[in-house]
Amino acid sequence: MKLIMFSVREDEKPAVKAWEKRNGAEVITVTDPLTLETVDLVEGYSGVCLQQRIDVTDEEIYRKLESFGIKQIALRTAGYDIINLNLAKKYHLKVTNVPAYSPTSVAELVVMQALRLIRNNPIVEDQMNNGDFRWGGMIAKEINTLTVGIIGAGKIGGTAARLFNALGANVIAYDPIVREELKEILTYEQDQQSVLEKADIVSLHVPLNESTTQLIDAEALTQMKSDAYLINAARGPIVDIKALIKALKEKKIAGAALDTLPNEQHFFNFNFKNQSLPDRDLEALMSMNNVLITPHIGFYTTVAVQNMVDISLGSALEILQTEESKNEVY
Repeated sequence: MKLIMFSVREDEKPAVKAWEKRNGAEVITVTDPLTLETVDLVEGYSGVCLQQRIDVTDEEIYRKLESFGIKQIALRTAGYDIINLNLAKKYHLKVTNVPAYSPTSVAELVVMQALRLIRNNPIVEDQMNNGDFRWGGMIAKEINTLTVGIIGAGKIGGTAARLFNALGANVIAYDPIVREELKEILTYEQDQQSVLEKADIVSLHVPLNESTTQLIDAEALTQMKSDAYLINAARGPIVDIKALIKALKEKKIAGAALDTLPNEQHFFNFNFKNQSLPDRDLEALMSMNNVLITPHIGFYTTVAVQNMVDISLGSALEILQTEESKNEVY
């Protein structure tokens, strides 16, 4: 049993070696993503595993995978929008994801961002970097006095809700699926607007699909309190970024923390030191001292990386051995 894994980072390799040893399968790792230029590397292998920002859109890639005898594509991510599911189905390729690699990793980042925002850390640090150590007028809020609104109370959103609840915050949520086990720590609202109107901190935890693209648009931002904060550690296109920039400039909301942005594949994980930033929206956000930007690192912990490798390769093995996996996305 030989698997090929694309876009492999150095920090993933120990986890891959450990999985190989436990499962008696061979995994060949390459640093390049799966593209039309690299798809021929798959020939001779039994299965494919991916984690990349580049969309797999070319039909020829899917045709070649089928011609090589490939039955599946295992993603090392929760999101699967880089895959054209219609083409995968056409060429008889089952697609799996990692639905919960470590809810705690993302949830902890969200809590950290929330605490930094309400303590005015971005503004204080900006002033200090310019030699101004005054703090007058920047009185902070305590998390136990605030209402945190969770939009999308699934595995990650539910974990974030538990952490905020443990800190004494009042937690509310909107999710079409009501989970009884979360009712002890949060109150479900009837719709998204209710969460936006009531929350001092709004945290987004929804998957990216047609219904959630630009879920937070100009209208949604007007429903938020003027002293509220928006946190997005889900997917970039969930927020209409130009509407957010406008709302921040006009002080319609107090600030934002963003671990993900639209078009991030063009700048996150690149080094632009002593260069101009390649994206105007990123440049605008980076210039604001009430905005926190992190380069999509919510997932990046030792536990999460190990789980992403283990679960994705395990799903590939399941399909190769039994033709099905609990992590299939269609």
